[in-house]
Amino acid sequence: QVHVAESGGGSVQAGGSLRLSCAADSGYSYDNWCIAWFRQAPGQKREGVAVIDNDGRTVYADSVKGRFTISKGNAKNTLYLQINSLKPEDTAMYYCATEGYGGYCSLAAPHMYNSWGQGTQVAVSS
Repeated sequence: QVHVAESGGGSVQAGGSLRLSCAADSGYSYDNWCIAWFRQAPGQKREGVAVIDNDGRTVYADSVKGRFTISKGNAKNTLYLQINSLKPEDTAMYYCATEGYGGYCSLAAPHMYNSWGQGTQVAVSS
């Protein structure tokens, strides 16, 4: 299990942008794993936002398509989520997750990921 840490959250007005980061332990490489972003609003289930596989292919939730972009950094232990055109309904704690059991690579089942960060809060005001 690898330690990952999210950063980059904050409070913004609707229409604004943020870039979230997910850094794994130094020396770790995401190359062999899918990495996903999830979010969870108070009282809501954890929801998949975006996932990228080891070939760079990406999948997004319908609610964020065209506004969110997941990408890997030049450093092999870094992942980003660029979020644009923020809406109040995007307000949530955002988590990155990796090391899916059996190479799991989807947004449907958060419990299939073994390594999670502590999250970074995004708050969007109207």
